[in-house]
Amino acid sequence: RIGSATSLSSAIVNTRLQELVKLFKERTEKVKEKLIDPDVTSDEESPVASPAAAPVPPPGGEVEGDKPSEDDHYCEMLCCTFKYRPWLVRLKSYQFPSSIDPLTNLMYVLWLFFVVMAWNWNCWLIPVRWAFPYQTPANIHCWLLVDYLCDLIYLLDILIFQTRLQFVQGGDIITDKKAMKENYLRSQRFKMDVLCLLPLDFFYFKVGVNPLLRFPRCLKYMAFFEFNNRLEAILTKAYIYRVIRTTAYLLYSLHVNSCLYYWASAYEGLGSTTWVYDGEGNSYIRCYYWAVKTLITIGGLPDPKTLFEIVFQLLNYFTGVFAFSVMIGQMRDVVGAATAGQTYYRSCMDSTIKYMNFYKIPKTVQNRVKTWYEYTWHSQGMLDESELLVQLPDKMRLDIAIDVNYNIVSKVALFQGCDRQMIFDMLKRLRSVVYLPNDYVCKKGEIGREMYIIQAGQVQVLGGPDGKSVLVTLKAGSVFGEISLLAAGGGNRRTANVVAHGFANLFILEKKDLNEILVHYPESQKLLRKKAKKMLKSNNKPKDEKGGPGDPLIIPPKAETPKLFRAALAATGRMGGKGPLARLRWRLKELKAMQA
Repeated sequence: RIGSATSLSSAIVNTRLQELVKLFKERTEKVKEKLIDPDVTSDEESPVASPAAAPVPPPGGEVEGDKPSEDDHYCEMLCCTFKYRPWLVRLKSYQFPSSIDPLTNLMYVLWLFFVVMAWNWNCWLIPVRWAFPYQTPANIHCWLLVDYLCDLIYLLDILIFQTRLQFVQGGDIITDKKAMKENYLRSQRFKMDVLCLLPLDFFYFKVGVNPLLRFPRCLKYMAFFEFNNRLEAILTKAYIYRVIRTTAYLLYSLHVNSCLYYWASAYEGLGSTTWVYDGEGNSYIRCYYWAVKTLITIGGLPDPKTLFEIVFQLLNYFTGVFAFSVMIGQMRDVVGAATAGQTYYRSCMDSTIKYMNFYKIPKTVQNRVKTWYEYTWHSQGMLDESELLVQLPDKMRLDIAIDVNYNIVSKVALFQGCDRQMIFDMLKRLRSVVYLPNDYVCKKGEIGREMYIIQAGQVQVLGGPDGKSVLVTLKAGSVFGEISLLAAGGGNRRTANVVAHGFANLFILEKKDLNEILVHYPESQKLLRKKAKKMLKSNNKPKDEKGGPGDPLIIPPKAETPKLFRAALAATGRMGGKGPLARLRWRLKELKAMQA
């Protein structure tokens, strides 16, 4: 038992001694490396991102988010428990905002939708009720109910929403209640809102329910145009709404013309002449058909007989030509703006094809160029992303670059631990490039001057004796060529061929761009140099040093002279002896001179 305990303790002591020797050796290597290259800093000197401030726990010792609320309600559904609040409680606890941002608040856009619906009710139905006999004493209460509901929406818009809209004054966003109310009362919008709510309905007691007395309600057109601007700002395909709106303009002009034609027919007498409406069939559909033929100038209409009919028809023709030409021009502008990108893409492609045909470029190259154009356009919607961002301020370009590329770049081992702002500056220098199938991203032996980040697609690293064996396949999010950015001596040479496997979208960071950035971040520059040297050492290290099987040697290396024997030879040289050791020492000196 005593012998086993002694052997166990000796094994532990040996293990501990080996660990200490290993630690001393690592420390010696670091000191030696720092003496050789003063730019290399220690691990403690590398910049570290400042950690976010941790929330201070309350005095009770429990974080508020972890406390179970007494008012929480739970609902069991599909073997799961969901936390919810009763709708009545949510409605009671809801507080209307004291100020509303008209540019980004979706609730305000929804409210404008109801205001515009009320405005459309007045614009479309007032002419119909005035011209056609659709408003009768039997259904007058239904018309009046909807009319006053629209008036209530107008009134709520003035009292609640318009007085809470934020505005910009001197570059500051004003959210003060009194200032917002005064700004609305001084605006042109307030004057038009008050004018459209003139209480002309009191004349109903004298002249009867005449829809023309509600004509001022159509003056709330400013809400309609504001709704158009807000809705187009949040739609992904705003041109579709513009086409629908332009079509509605045309339909409304035909609607008003049909109402005027029925009024003119009733004024002349229904069926009194061949020109007026004869009173048969659906009156609105028949009059609308006549309005379409008149405004579009199709022809085939009966000739007017009386002076009133002639003047009315002439005005219709002039108005129709003018209105229809304006509608066609506006529709052309809307469609042209919607297809401007497609037109630019076609013009660029046509110019490139014309250039290649002029210089008789081979068909294989022409087909690859066409394929690149088509894939780049369909995958990105544009040929060059930088053209889209060049108009934005520098801060907005940075925000977009962070959302698109930061998650990928932050995972690169070479940039971990660097200054966060340096990475932000680097994101703005990334350039997007599309590679076709079997395109060489980089070739073996060429000087590397850029780093690649795979945004979409795959690339294959080729090697082997023939240079065509697939060593590894890199997918989206992978990074390669990062050591080339910091390698000294003009850049290191590529050690393998990298080929695009299918279509590949890559981000490229060039060496000159990184050098321009690192001028302002010296600590990050030292850290990157240190990491690059370590990565280069690990890549250039022979397999024997890593513990793997090395290449067989034809002549094995000579065994190293033992330390004790070297000490004896040194002592003999200092003492000036003439024995065998002295002769052996002289022979070793001759061998070293011959090797030198």
